[in-house]
Amino acid sequence: MGASARGAGDEPSAAAFLDDIYIGRSGAFAFDVFDVERIEVLKGPQGTLYGRNVVGGAVNVITKKPEIGAFDASVSATYGNYNRVDGSGFVNLPVSDRSALRLTASRRSHDGYVRNPEIHRDVDDQETTSARLQYAAEPTDSLRVLLSIDGTRDRATGPAGHVMEPDASNPLSNFYTPNPDPDVTYGSYPGYQNRDTWGLRAEVSNDFDFGTMTVLGGYRELELGFRYDFDGGNPNPMSPGYNQINIGGGEDENSDMSSLELRLASLPSSEIDWVVGLYYYNQKVRKSDILTLDAAVVAPIPIYEEFYADATTKSYAAFGDLTVPVGEKWSVFGGLRYSYDDKTMSVNNLNSDAPLRADEFYDVDSSVHYDDWTWRAGAKYQVTSDDMLYASVARGYRSGGLNSDAGDAAAAAVPYRPEHAIQYEIGQKSAFLGGSLIWNNTLFYLDYSDMQTSQRENGRNVISNAGRAHVFGYETQLIANASNGFGASIAYAYMDATFDEFTEGGVDYSGNRISRTPKHKLTISPSYSTILPNGPWLTFAVDYRYTSKIFDDNTNQPPELRDPTHFIDARIVLENFGNGLSLSLWGKNLTDERTRVWQGGLLGSNFAQFNEPTTYGLTLSWKH
Repeated sequence: MGASARGAGDEPSAAAFLDDIYIGRSGAFAFDVFDVERIEVLKGPQGTLYGRNVVGGAVNVITKKPEIGAFDASVSATYGNYNRVDGSGFVNLPVSDRSALRLTASRRSHDGYVRNPEIHRDVDDQETTSARLQYAAEPTDSLRVLLSIDGTRDRATGPAGHVMEPDASNPLSNFYTPNPDPDVTYGSYPGYQNRDTWGLRAEVSNDFDFGTMTVLGGYRELELGFRYDFDGGNPNPMSPGYNQINIGGGEDENSDMSSLELRLASLPSSEIDWVVGLYYYNQKVRKSDILTLDAAVVAPIPIYEEFYADATTKSYAAFGDLTVPVGEKWSVFGGLRYSYDDKTMSVNNLNSDAPLRADEFYDVDSSVHYDDWTWRAGAKYQVTSDDMLYASVARGYRSGGLNSDAGDAAAAAVPYRPEHAIQYEIGQKSAFLGGSLIWNNTLFYLDYSDMQTSQRENGRNVISNAGRAHVFGYETQLIANASNGFGASIAYAYMDATFDEFTEGGVDYSGNRISRTPKHKLTISPSYSTILPNGPWLTFAVDYRYTSKIFDDNTNQPPELRDPTHFIDARIVLENFGNGLSLSLWGKNLTDERTRVWQGGLLGSNFAQFNEPTTYGLTLSWKH
């Protein structure tokens, strides 16, 4: 929803958390999702329970923690097409009667998905190594300590660029030849995508007679750099533009994030559930957005342009949340949060040969301060032990900021405003037939004011505010597990996401769909499991995912739209044979559906990148 939040001082609309630690930069959320206990998806405005305030929801990945007094281990190996070689494993080791270690590691690699005959090599490959070490201790019956360190190292080429739709109104369009083939690119160099990130986490909690006190601290660093041939080259040697326009570039980023949280929560035995807390977050980002142009038809010499931003964000908050039973079946809940955000940014393009995407050279220092109250309130009614109805209303807030790649000094100094949203939601959750059938339904309405939305302007990603916008939505989920081994999971979501008041650059976008927001999403996952002689389990499963068309631009005009997509994955799994072994034959994107995962226009054409092709492989796992 809304802005893509890639700038040095931008805030994400939907936030990512790792074990309750907020990850403020998307590039830092890079670890392998392996040895995970669960993934919590919290929809809509959040912030009265823990962590950072968000408007559009939160995804909280909860890793498996060390088990005190137990030895456990697992290892897995995969081989697949494109020479995919993956390996992962964990070991849980008791250190004493009251402490344990858990080490998790993985490595994933494959050859390039896209051929480049121009330089005689493949691009879009992968080489990723991740590791996590955790230490847990319970010095007393009431005191718990959990320490962890994790890191990820990424190395890859690409991504592969493609010329798609030349802009006939631009004289430069004659120099481009479209290349819609997602499996071939003609870039003049392979590019690179390098990322190194690591983090520390410390949690200490103690149970008192009145509640549980928790102190949670986190620190994370990110070093990110990528370069690629933006236009993807020209496949036609007879074209007048063959090797005449070479557009490239990428980004460099060095960031560090730290947070400290103090929470006091009710004990599990308490009749009333409550939590109060204090939160502090500090983020420093040094980021360069780089464009290189080697085209004699545009400029007589190669030109280098760099937008450089040095941004600091400090956030302070106090929050509380309360759930109170009213009678045997009713409960009411509510929460309140106060947030204060302080942002400073220094941005310039002085290290450029010439301002290609900007109108002038500039060097600007700015600062902004915001504060706001956010809240939630609602009630739930337990119809039976298996049926629950609820209704809620919540207000969310996302602080404003400064654009790190503005077109001129005046634009760099003018902040975009904070975003606010109020979400109204009613829902039902039910289980039938002893839990073998689950059916959940949600109806919601989000009312946005000053919604932050990003728009590409002359190759720059600029955030501005839409006056008002709304999202009306419905979600339903059905999970069925029959006694004969058949099962299915079906989920459908409908979203009417529309700008109500939005004028930018003299153009009225009111009535347009909000960018990157599909109207329909459908997932169908049937499966069948059976027990073979001597005890092994055999499972057949298929996943089908449908997404309706998406506009990548607020104008809702071609070419920046994505057609509807249909993805099919499947797997055959043989479990619990040979003393803890399991074998999985799997395939992803079996119909080789190809869609644009990124696109943008510059210098006379629209350029794009595509999703992965069909992949398949065999995975052998062992668990102690």
